[in-house]
Amino acid sequence: MAVVKPFRGIRPPRKIAADLACLPYDVMNTSEALGMSNGRECSLLHITRAEIDLPADTDIHSEAVYKKSVENFTLWQKRGWLIQDEKPSFYIYAQTMTGRTQYGIVGCASVDDYLNGIIRKHELTRPDKEQDRMIHVRVNNANIEPVFFAYPAVKEIDTIVKKIIRKEKPVYDFTASDGFGHHFWLIKDQEVNGRIEKLFAEKVPYMYVADGHHRTAAAALVGKEKRERNPNHRGTEEYNFFLAVIFPDDQLRIMDYNRTVRDLNGLSKQDFLARLEKGFEVKEKGEKIYKPRRLHNFSMYLDGRWYSLKARKDTYDDNDPIGVLDVTILTKQILSPILDIQDLRTSKRIDFVGGIRGLGELKRRVDSGEMKVAFALFPVSMKQLITIADTGNIMPPKTTWFEPKLRSGLVIHLLD
Repeated sequence: MAVVKPFRGIRPPRKIAADLACLPYDVMNTSEALGMSNGRECSLLHITRAEIDLPADTDIHSEAVYKKSVENFTLWQKRGWLIQDEKPSFYIYAQTMTGRTQYGIVGCASVDDYLNGIIRKHELTRPDKEQDRMIHVRVNNANIEPVFFAYPAVKEIDTIVKKIIRKEKPVYDFTASDGFGHHFWLIKDQEVNGRIEKLFAEKVPYMYVADGHHRTAAAALVGKEKRERNPNHRGTEEYNFFLAVIFPDDQLRIMDYNRTVRDLNGLSKQDFLARLEKGFEVKEKGEKIYKPRRLHNFSMYLDGRWYSLKARKDTYDDNDPIGVLDVTILTKQILSPILDIQDLRTSKRIDFVGGIRGLGELKRRVDSGEMKVAFALFPVSMKQLITIADTGNIMPPKTTWFEPKLRSGLVIHLLD
């Protein structure tokens, strides 16, 4: 069963929370981070993307960047921009997007649970990205940014959350520049904190990494590293745990993660459409944006026209958790055999567009001449994600897009 514990969080004062909080480090580049931090002296980006305070040609993985991150983290605490709570507590973090709100428990997950498979994953991680975040955690001795987990919904936890948000005002409540609402409560009652911890231990057999596989791996591996270097290790030290926001699975929605391709691999439009007929029922839909309506229905934009592609039944296996995925069908029926894109991770001919950008972004990229063809997919479901994680399978690259993204900086976890 899952271990989730309360902790003494480090948090900003209410008046600067909206300016300090920022998007995760890995959804932006340096120039975007500079723009987002402009006019926000206390932004956490000075810690998570510390290269913004160094010369423009600085290598983002250089020692100077990590050193600057530690310097800023220390300075933020000295200035009173980050203050540690007196008692271990859980927190509630809610996000609102397009009128729908999801409520997560903020607590510390267990390094052991990650190592023994209680925390389950569905994506592969890249060693270089793991190493970067491991250094960041190690030098700051803290989980600066949370990871995003899901768990099988527990009715009593939902009830506890509802009671708190009805009775108490959030300590933070703001709408970010992207229009998404962020709401945050401190759970003060120690009996309630104890009950939540017990409910996870009794009712939650597994937790699932929804977003932040690299941050999760880095946090767990630094914890493992610290225990191996401590001859007096007991298992209760703070480094045995890492910061997570854990949402009930029935409140989460996964958005589509779409593809654009630079060329047709030397094929004419007519030849390309003809080859699609082998795996799909192809119907032209005209100039109006066409969105996939169900699983195994794809939308394609080519030469100013939208098309519906319905996968033929012999192109997928409903009993295969990976083979049934639309990303798998697209790869096996189009990207690999027709367009000769053999490695989605390394090919320069394909790009990925998160569903938050809308299908209009696919049209724009093709109309601009940057890309030749675009494919929109029906979103993966939470049920599919959990099935894949439970069976020990790994999703293809760029399959899931969760939105809203967690805001970093609302609470931080120290490793000692």
